[in-house]
Amino acid sequence: MKIERVLVTGATGYIGGRLVPELLEAGYTVRCLARTPQKLDGRPWRDRVEVVQGDIRNPDDLRRALDGCDAAHYLVHSMDGEGDFRERDRRAALTFRDAAAAAGVKRIVYLGGLGDEEDASLSSHLRSRHEVGQILASGPVAVTELRAAIIIGSGSASFEMLRNLTEVLPVMTTPRWVDTRCQPIAVRDVLYYLVEALGLAEGADRVYEIGGPDVLTYRQMMHMYAQAAGLRKRVIIPVPVLTPKLSSLWVGLVTPIPSGLARPLIDSLVNEVIVTDPAIDEVLPRRTLTFREALQKALLRVQDLDVTTTWADSELFGRSPAEPLPEDPSWSGGTLLDDVRVVRSSASAEDLFAVVEGIGGDRGYYTSDLLWEIRGLLDQAIGGIGVRRGRRHPERLRVGEPLDFWRVEAIEAGSLLRLRAEMRVPGDAWLEFRVSETAGGSQLEQRARFHPRGLWGRAYWYVLAPFHALIFPKMAQRIAAAAEVRAGRRPPRVGVDDPSEASDQPGRSATSA
Repeated sequence: MKIERVLVTGATGYIGGRLVPELLEAGYTVRCLARTPQKLDGRPWRDRVEVVQGDIRNPDDLRRALDGCDAAHYLVHSMDGEGDFRERDRRAALTFRDAAAAAGVKRIVYLGGLGDEEDASLSSHLRSRHEVGQILASGPVAVTELRAAIIIGSGSASFEMLRNLTEVLPVMTTPRWVDTRCQPIAVRDVLYYLVEALGLAEGADRVYEIGGPDVLTYRQMMHMYAQAAGLRKRVIIPVPVLTPKLSSLWVGLVTPIPSGLARPLIDSLVNEVIVTDPAIDEVLPRRTLTFREALQKALLRVQDLDVTTTWADSELFGRSPAEPLPEDPSWSGGTLLDDVRVVRSSASAEDLFAVVEGIGGDRGYYTSDLLWEIRGLLDQAIGGIGVRRGRRHPERLRVGEPLDFWRVEAIEAGSLLRLRAEMRVPGDAWLEFRVSETAGGSQLEQRARFHPRGLWGRAYWYVLAPFHALIFPKMAQRIAAAAEVRAGRRPPRVGVDDPSEASDQPGRSATSA
């Protein structure tokens, strides 16, 4: 049986969006079913796939989507905190089962959840995942069901809950599920099994349990996450009286994950989810990543930024499936805090970038030099480097060289300068300048970006927010004005704020990495 054309349902979701490029790389022709095809616009692979607009519960939409497909990946669920998600998942699975059979589909690959079916206390979430698999398998089409526990990668709801709880709370009270055993698996390994399951010649019509090599409690995973993220060891105090409902409200309060999504996830944490049947190793042998290795890949985007550009550029997302993608939920990927200022200048992009490249040292930062000096002195007082280093050359910078209390992390002649802070801060900080040409001259995008480390990191950013509001707007405006002076377009305006046009873009925001 040869499989060539594959339908991916849930292509706008966490796993589906990462699976499509893997299928294309493996040589399959891919069709995507999406209720809102516009959500796929801008993906690097968009022009390589066919997209059918439709709903998974509509038989006519499924008929069009499945027509001519040899196989289908079923990657949808209704766990959105609204209504009876079990009933909606049940109806969707029944409709898909019948539509796949009518279209002559040879195989369905379904990603479900681990958990003991004989356990009377199995959560509604896990029981629903099992029920969907059973419904799909009750039809004539062969179904390969892969059951996994928590998937480690930016964007996975379970992983993001683990990440946010660990980062925000140095001391946390938790229900007894903190000592429940779990067998996490890296998203890279999940994608491998989803792709390779299409090629199984024998043993395709059955359930396979997949997991990484480590069996850990949630307490252990939190401690290991804190260590990998450079946080202090977390103090975790189990409190038996905390019910799942109270826990979900608590998670909704201290993390950006909606409580409606957190509730079924927390309900599932009371169930042990480990691999009891390693049959997958016989048909698809693989060395899966350890939990620590998977963590490192999930955290890589913030810890090791690209040298040539920022991590926010969409064409670079998805190089590793463990990294965040633009379509991931706003609460995924870890917290990155922004202060963005955009100004225009009548000077050329060349003159504007020359001023940017000359920043710091004796020239200072074009506004509030006293505040910058005070920040440097405070840094020195706590053992930091302060501003004593200055700069090597008055006009030119090179990647890797020091600049006051910054380090030049990336530079592209005429367009990009990114500085990474080496001062003592509870997190990672960058100051980035992007210069581009415009019809009337040039534009400067100035971005201060901060990745907070734990609760103190978040507090640090918001305490400094008023100072950012004083410093950063004038800084961007005066850099633009200095470029016009350099170009001979306007006389110097000593002591007067520059009237360059500033954008209405909010000065501070939180984004995902």
